[in-house]
Amino acid sequence: MSKKFFILNHFSKIKTLPLGEKKESGNKLVVAHRGASGYAPENTMAAFEKALQMKSDYLEIDIQMTKDEKLVVIHDPTVDRTTNGTGEVRQYTYEELRNLDAGGWFHKRFTGQYIPTLEEVIETYKNKMGFLVEIKNPVMYPNLILKLEEVMKKCNVNRPINNEIIIQSFDFEWLETFHKSLPNIPLGLLVKYRVHGISKVQLRDWSSLVQYINPNKALITKNLVKRIHSYDMKVMPYTVRDKKSIKNLIDANVDGIITDFPDYFT
Repeated sequence: MSKKFFILNHFSKIKTLPLGEKKESGNKLVVAHRGASGYAPENTMAAFEKALQMKSDYLEIDIQMTKDEKLVVIHDPTVDRTTNGTGEVRQYTYEELRNLDAGGWFHKRFTGQYIPTLEEVIETYKNKMGFLVEIKNPVMYPNLILKLEEVMKKCNVNRPINNEIIIQSFDFEWLETFHKSLPNIPLGLLVKYRVHGISKVQLRDWSSLVQYINPNKALITKNLVKRIHSYDMKVMPYTVRDKKSIKNLIDANVDGIITDFPDYFT
């Protein structure tokens, strides 16, 4: 089914709850994957506003870096899939990137959406939702950690309260390097599907650094969640797009769920 059939009408203003206070999801965190990307173009302000309307606890967002070293919120290293442009993000200045249309590909009503900066997203939604920031292609951007530090200090989230911002990546070694610069930021390790699952030895080693293990949802079992919790880590699997999966994951006692459809919890 096309995404356009999921599009709701106008965004409405809502009264938000303090970060950390659970909503309709009970004691599970609702993490809006690239915003409410089932209803609006991913990683745009429209998707983030819809996630807020749907009472998400966190925004899951991805970042890349422009030619003039601005941190921008976009999943791919290229602009081809989600804008009307072509080429790598790092080949554009932010001014050039801002002129691309990042919404029309999803539905014509979103034409005019743009690629926001990380700073803009944090400043807009700080104290309304938390941020689960995925680091994409860190080896492509030598100054990435320095620029992250600058943005976090400017937005006053370099010493987060109640895990208001979490940095996650598939790259454990990069997380180790990042931790040396910003030791107060909670970290999450993304784990791809693997036939043999996740071993106790791996969990023990990972627990020396990260506070979250965020695996492919196909890896989740009650026993795995129990083992993750035994190492004082939390687990938020990705990416859920159907209500049956949500029920199964809740039954497994995960701490949060990364989903395109935050309203599936209500």
